[in-house]
Amino acid sequence: MKGRDYCVVPTVDPPGSASASPLSPSSPAAVPKKKMPQRKWEVHPGRNKFHCNGRIMMARQTGIFYFTVALIVVTCGLFFGFDCPYLAVNLTPAIPVIGIVLFVFTMSTLLRTSFSDPGVIPRATPDEAADIERQIEVPNGQPSPSYRPPPRQKEVVVNGQTIKLKYCFTCKIFRPPRASHCSICDNCVERFDHHCPWVGNCVGKRNYRYFYMFILSLALLCVFLFACVITHIIMRSQKANFLKAMQQSPASVLEAVVCFFSVWSILGLAGFHTYLTTSNQTTNEDIKGSWSSKRGRDNYNPYSQGGIVKNCFAVLCGPTTPSLLDRRGLVEPDPTPQQYTMQMNGTGVRLGNYGAIPTQTTTVQPPAQPQQDLDDNHQKPASKTTESPETAKSNNTTDSGYSGYQGNTATTPNETASTPGALPPINGAESVASIVSSPAILPTLAPPPAGANPPVTPVQSTSPPPRSVSEGDALGDDYNKGMSNFGSI
Repeated sequence: MKGRDYCVVPTVDPPGSASASPLSPSSPAAVPKKKMPQRKWEVHPGRNKFHCNGRIMMARQTGIFYFTVALIVVTCGLFFGFDCPYLAVNLTPAIPVIGIVLFVFTMSTLLRTSFSDPGVIPRATPDEAADIERQIEVPNGQPSPSYRPPPRQKEVVVNGQTIKLKYCFTCKIFRPPRASHCSICDNCVERFDHHCPWVGNCVGKRNYRYFYMFILSLALLCVFLFACVITHIIMRSQKANFLKAMQQSPASVLEAVVCFFSVWSILGLAGFHTYLTTSNQTTNEDIKGSWSSKRGRDNYNPYSQGGIVKNCFAVLCGPTTPSLLDRRGLVEPDPTPQQYTMQMNGTGVRLGNYGAIPTQTTTVQPPAQPQQDLDDNHQKPASKTTESPETAKSNNTTDSGYSGYQGNTATTPNETASTPGALPPINGAESVASIVSSPAILPTLAPPPAGANPPVTPVQSTSPPPRSVSEGDALGDDYNKGMSNFGSI
């Protein structure tokens, strides 16, 4: 229809429609994804593997651990499938019960040893490492022949015995007594015993008791299986010959072979750790001979409780210390410049990046405009003050260190910028002679020294160019034509 204006209203497609723009605010691609915070186990510097959101901690090399689990499970499975039914009927029903109890206890101690924190000591923070290095480094960086830097070890006295604390260059800490750095896991471990590939973890202060119970229970399980398998074969051979008995139960033969070659090493390992437990030593200390007699001087173990029973209670029944690693804790995000830019109590102090020196900043305000007084439609010239170059330079320099800011200045047609050494504006009431004779201009117009060419400064006129006669006539004709039209109306 005529006389009506129409406008096009833009339509917004719904987010789920196929025509929705990928850059529209409603599209899923335009919505920024929120970054999930990291757990500390995800940034752990050691060579470890974590499972179940950091609850399970193991070494990276776990192939032998899986072989150990498979060997125990397969051997016990063959025993419960082929030997237990015959022995429970012909000998006693207690054999399956004893076998199940030993199997469950062995597997539980194995998993507890493998999945727990052995006592890893956290590495030093950058501030702690810098403080230690500051204590060790040469003063003022100028080594002298007579200066001897402090050794990278400390000495403490434990029960009358001097213990040396060595410095770990990887963890940047002085290791506590009985601690050592594991080269496989790349961690310092409290009361470090050894790294056991069969359990896939280090053996230290927090899991040694479970490791010892695993070795002891595995030795008992291995002896029990071997004895039951041999009994089964002998009972079958009484009804037939020995070869037919082996043919009737080939699984028993396989179990006997596995147990025969395993029981000796397991029994020897259990006996060795029983000796260490009763003397309250570690494998690392026993191999190094830390408490053996050296150079004819008596050297005793300061950690011994004075008896076999007391040492066993101290190792196996003592309280379990909590883990020093906050594995499931959240990692604090690195500070960003935006997070550290703030106003503090309105003082204008702005903090820079992390570790930077705070700088003082001020707000620069432009110079005030000259006040104009209108009286009887006549404009009075604004009073001006001249500044020396030193004063102008100090006023144009801010606390932030940036100099040369001139602000937002504006000049009217009747005034010009007050530059040191420039001529002031000339009004109709003043003469050139009075301006030249003023004290502010006399130094500028001083005669140059002899032999020097005086500088020539061109003077530019700021007055608008005069109009031509033709332009004035054209403007007058337009004015008269407009007035005549107005009168006719």
